Amino acid sequence: MDLNTITEVVRRPLDRPGADWREGDAWLAGGTWLFSEEQPSLRRLVDLTALHWDPLVPGRAGLDIGATCTIRDLYSMALPESFTSPSSFAFPGDWIAGALFAKSCDAFLSSFKVWNSATVGGNICLSLPAGPMITLTVALEARYELWAPDGSTRTVDALDFVTGNHQNILGPGEILRRIHVPARALRKRTAHRRFSLTRLGRSTVFLVGTRTPGTSDLLLTVTAGTTRPVRIAFDAMPDASTLRRSIDAIPADLWFGDPNGTPDHRRHLTKYFAEEIRRELSVGSLP
Repeated sequence: MDLNTITEVVRRPLDRPGADWREGDAWLAGGTWLFSEEQPSLRRLVDLTALHWDPLVPGRAGLDIGATCTIRDLYSMALPESFTSPSSFAFPGDWIAGALFAKSCDAFLSSFKVWNSATVGGNICLSLPAGPMITLTVALEARYELWAPDGSTRTVDALDFVTGNHQNILGPGEILRRIHVPARALRKRTAHRRFSLTRLGRSTVFLVGTRTPGTSDLLLTVTAGTTRPVRIAFDAMPDASTLRRSIDAIPADLWFGDPNGTPDHRRHLTKYFAEEIRRELSVGSLP
């Protein structure tokens, strides 16, 4: 869609993105949502791709994902045989949670063609309940590095970033720079369940469970069915009734309702799939 209120697109690299931030500005990366509907309040777009941030940087401490990393590059990392990409690399053998990356990319309400433009940071900052990059990064205990217009930075837990439907903690001109996924989370066993009304539709619920090797713990992440991510942690694998009670304890006003499902429907699905995840990850639990 043409944005007929835009008077300028800033494409030059900026040493400090946001230093010249003004009312009516918007960050431009993939633009797949930005150009999908009218944006009458916008006057200027600041192009982040001119900064040439590295999309994927693996290291001993884990994986850094640049906010402008495309979904295509992220998917090619998880399944390097599927695409040819300069950023592709093989997951270390003990990063067994790597399979969750491809599953999260597959949860996008878009064709694979959109993956060439859509970015990881854009999906996170859009902050919709069904954002699969939110699911992925919260489940893997990521932290986000945020840059402010005054040059300061702060790091926040992925769980604390999204505060509601299409709402997050970013201030005016503040930007998501990178996502750090710790190696300890990448070494965890994972199980996921997702439901949508159609095979390629928007997620009604998207749940991920993780378990640390050599332990019987459980970290359950609930998204899409709630207006913001919910993380439920157990030091030892819970029984079915304990897990069910923990889901019942989620405040009623956090359950999301739209044409893809009512709050009650989403709560029911969450309980059902959470129990499946518990059983799957219980195999091999320590006594």
